[in-house]
Amino acid sequence: MVALVVVTVAVSLIGRLGLSRQVLWACARAILQLAAVSLIITAALAHLALAAAFGLVMFVVAVFTSAGRCGVRDRWWWVALAMAAGIAPVLLIVFLSGTAPLNGAALVPIAGIIIGNTMTGHTLVGRKAFDELRTTIGGYEAGLAIGLERPQVIRAIIDRTRAEAVIPNLDSTRTVGLVTLPGAFVGVLLGGGSPIQAGAAQLLVLFGILAAQFVTVTVAAELIGTARLLPVDLRERLRP
Repeated sequence: MVALVVVTVAVSLIGRLGLSRQVLWACARAILQLAAVSLIITAALAHLALAAAFGLVMFVVAVFTSAGRCGVRDRWWWVALAMAAGIAPVLLIVFLSGTAPLNGAALVPIAGIIIGNTMTGHTLVGRKAFDELRTTIGGYEAGLAIGLERPQVIRAIIDRTRAEAVIPNLDSTRTVGLVTLPGAFVGVLLGGGSPIQAGAAQLLVLFGILAAQFVTVTVAAELIGTARLLPVDLRERLRP
């Protein structure tokens, strides 16, 4: 692990990425957080109520992480709405259908995977959409000049960013088993499950991630389009 961190920091320095301190801080946080989580998760796996509480903590952290990355921390409730819109139906389908048992041992890992990937999808669509809006202020003003409403213009500008935000996980789903063997598959195998069980578990996770991301990205784009979810600078520049 030390060698891998050294390689990452060295490449950051040589390549002048300017991320060496962030790499060290991220790795240090990962060690401390996983140490703490390892103790907490032991209890959470044994009790459904604790597992649900732990899942809520994961969701809150994911919301504020994505909001911070997108520069909309002062609009965190809209981020929470977009992410919850994607996460809730997936977890309801998985557990109410009986596909996975409703207990701590199943809730924590499944919820964690879905929440984490939903956070990534929201961050991608937010950052891409805001960058696109910042570079096309002229186009925005031109749209208003010809009589279009603000939501119409914003939606037209950010339309392409919605698909771009889900492409990474779409590619992961298309190439699973050929390019990568994701964690759920390997985990079930290491836990003594059969290859068929491992494959089924991985498909459940992949399809759940896709559904959650598609819903979250769609809702987030709509909130951006209606100017509810915009950073401060764009709220000032994108006046109706």
